[in-house]
Amino acid sequence: MNASRFAAVSRRHWLAQASGLYLGGWASSSATPAATAASPRAKTVLFVVANGGQSQLETWDPKPLAPREVRGDFSTISTSVPGTQFSEHLPRLAQRAHQFAVIRSMSHEDLDHGSALYLTLTGQYYARRSSNPLPAATDWPTMGAVVKRVRPTQDSLETAIHLNGPAQIPINIGAGQNAGFLGPDFDPMLLGDITAEATILPGLSPLPLLDVARRNERARLLRQMERADRHASTEAQRQQTLYDRAFDLLDRPSVQHAFNLDREPAALRDRYGRNRSGQACLLARRLVEAGVPWITLFWNHTGRGQDLAPNDAEEYGWDTHNDIFDALKNRLLPRFDQSFSTLLDDLYGRGLMDSTLVVCAGEFGRAPLVALEKNFAGESPGRKHWASCYSIIAAGAGVKPGQIIGASDRRGAYPATESWGPWDLTATMFHALGLDPESHFTDKSGRPFPLTSGRVIAPLYG
Repeated sequence: MNASRFAAVSRRHWLAQASGLYLGGWASSSATPAATAASPRAKTVLFVVANGGQSQLETWDPKPLAPREVRGDFSTISTSVPGTQFSEHLPRLAQRAHQFAVIRSMSHEDLDHGSALYLTLTGQYYARRSSNPLPAATDWPTMGAVVKRVRPTQDSLETAIHLNGPAQIPINIGAGQNAGFLGPDFDPMLLGDITAEATILPGLSPLPLLDVARRNERARLLRQMERADRHASTEAQRQQTLYDRAFDLLDRPSVQHAFNLDREPAALRDRYGRNRSGQACLLARRLVEAGVPWITLFWNHTGRGQDLAPNDAEEYGWDTHNDIFDALKNRLLPRFDQSFSTLLDDLYGRGLMDSTLVVCAGEFGRAPLVALEKNFAGESPGRKHWASCYSIIAAGAGVKPGQIIGASDRRGAYPATESWGPWDLTATMFHALGLDPESHFTDKSGRPFPLTSGRVIAPLYG
């Protein structure tokens, strides 16, 4: 055995034993050292999460030659990359295929939304696979929380921000979105529906008669009042963390500037789309400009809200067990095509893509067979969950654009080439920020935990 490989295995084995955790996926992540990837160059990672499981067959990996029950109802269109085709309902992104890379051989073993989303947001399998867990203080921390632990920023308004959340599975808040065992001090800042009020952070607008000295005195008195509860209650500790963060944000004019979408031209806001996901994309671009290192944008806050609100496009998620072609054609894909293409145009046009890694991924894909499921709402066929093979896209920060990395079989069911898992995507995003995927972080008691159990997806860098 190669000596350097043996050293790496021994180190990871020791970290796994020290943490007492099984690191799902590590055993299959065999030897692609980070050194083969491009040098880290991202100031920001923008992780766009397609909550519910975006169908690879109706987006990035259509199968036009497969039987109808596999390929579905949609046709394909040519893209700006010769020989590459996307779904007919992604015309704008097809014109921009030369701006990003597609990985068509993502794969893992978790088949339910809650635990698969946990895997996507943390890079670690949940203890019970194919389940729908609620958030717990013992959870592995979400990636933004890890970044906040190992490299807290002093130059930006926040180290990690979650937009358009929290993600619901389909109506319960899913695990993997907070700091878990690191504690509430490391929770990413959470912003929900930014279209709900005229001001994104109305509670953080300074009162004209409340100067800095009076605010500081109020903060001191509040801490004294909360001190007893803080020692007795985890919830009180979390609440005090929020208070401290709010007072800190009040004292920083850059915060008011970054969150003020009214500074944007009305025409640009229209191009993004005057809806939750569109305006969240616009805010994400402003946060990139503000220097926020980690941004997780939940494209849709609910995985399958269409069951309860079939006439409200804002409630639609990618979990399309039935009525998949109606949902995608008339609600999901047009918005995604408009807003995500505008986001790419805006980032490229402002010269931000060289220092921003943009990734879009769901927790898994959809099954390579169209069928009606009697246990779900809807009267026309859809596709079940499918984790064995799905697609993601990545752009910026040294990613070689216009590539198709990996391939699925003729039905889009299984990888036909080398596969990659969410743990590898985690390693890649950390690496882009200059964090060594083979390093570790510590919890509040000093116990070491591996930063990731994956490997950098080196082919992204050409």
